[in-house]
Amino acid sequence: MLIFAGLGNPGREYAGNRHNLGAMTVDAIAARWGFDRERSKFASLAREGQIGEQRVLILKPQTYYNESGRSVGEAAAFYKLTPAEVVVFHDEVDLAPGRFRMKTGGGAAGNNGVRSLVARIGPDFRRARLGIGHPGHKDRVMGHVLSDFHKVDVPWVAELTRACAEAAPLLAAGEDERYQAEVMRLAPAEKLDPRAAAREDPET
Repeated sequence: MLIFAGLGNPGREYAGNRHNLGAMTVDAIAARWGFDRERSKFASLAREGQIGEQRVLILKPQTYYNESGRSVGEAAAFYKLTPAEVVVFHDEVDLAPGRFRMKTGGGAAGNNGVRSLVARIGPDFRRARLGIGHPGHKDRVMGHVLSDFHKVDVPWVAELTRACAEAAPLLAAGEDERYQAEVMRLAPAEKLDPRAAAREDPET
């Protein structure tokens, strides 16, 4: 069993926010691989399915973004999973829009959802980091992540979520580097925000 957790805030008013890109991505994975219907479990909307040889539990925590660790921690404890068996999809302001990076371990880098997960299950879970770009000043970050994507963003968001879903067998098999490469092959980010691109974390 693996957990694929997509971070976001619950409720229709947040559905199109940049902060909900993780939740959008796991929805795309569930749709592509024919997961079962959503049900309430572990303070999440949960769906189960099969990707390759792996059984996968998809979670969209309903505890609000900053407390995502409670939901994922409960599920990981129930199934006796290690952090390496947890993949967290989340938006990343320090990556340019449309960029994608896999990373295992590390700090929270100011992301309170990731901080909550670190507190609950430790730092060594796998992170699928979905670039949304930086607004240019730290005081504008909150408004940026809690705003909806602009119309111009819709094509790359659709391409990125579709690519993450299409390449998911590599992720389920534990081949994170190949998964990253395949996602970016399927959804190349053509327009990079110079500030965000310059700050990209070189780790994969």
